[in-house]
Amino acid sequence: MKTLLYAITDSELLPDQMLFDSVSAALEGGCRLVQYRDKSSDKRRRVSDAERLLQLCRQHDAKLIINDDIELAKTIQADGVHLGQDDGSPLRARDFLGEDFIIGVTCHASLTLAQQALADSANYIAFGRFFPSKTKPLAPPAPLELLREARKVAGEIPIVAIGGITLENAASILAAGADLIAVSHSLFAADDVSEQARKFNHLR
Repeated sequence: MKTLLYAITDSELLPDQMLFDSVSAALEGGCRLVQYRDKSSDKRRRVSDAERLLQLCRQHDAKLIINDDIELAKTIQADGVHLGQDDGSPLRARDFLGEDFIIGVTCHASLTLAQQALADSANYIAFGRFFPSKTKPLAPPAPLELLREARKVAGEIPIVAIGGITLENAASILAAGADLIAVSHSLFAADDVSEQARKFNHLR
């Protein structure tokens, strides 16, 4: 995952065709890692949306990660899945998806959860929120020091930071030890998504 920007879609922010137009713009701007996040119960539409996003990602040599849903990830043969703490074991996901799938795990503000995820074959660990978040306003806060501590236990495994990250505060996240910055609103709500993606990718 040699990238910096990890774009996360938001079904409320990006309804219908806006989803594909905005993701395409982010890819044009250099984004190479996209997570499809849609909590709706419309399974048929979610499959259709994910398939279209996968095609877009393939055109740009980018990877598509599915949020929470290992069955959807396998159905469309996405590149990976991102699991919350209530979405099942990474080991089960690994058995179901295979060795080549990327598996990421939300660890909130817990090194203990991170260590368990690493033991369970996670390909990356995610922490946050680090700043007030429009996507998850009720998520518990995480201190920047957590990233420094996580760096000691993660080794070569990538660390993802999420939660209210903007162009203005991202430098502190990177300085603390994050490898990737996960962004939703501050990317997809921009007037020029492609240019915003370029700016995020040039932070390092």
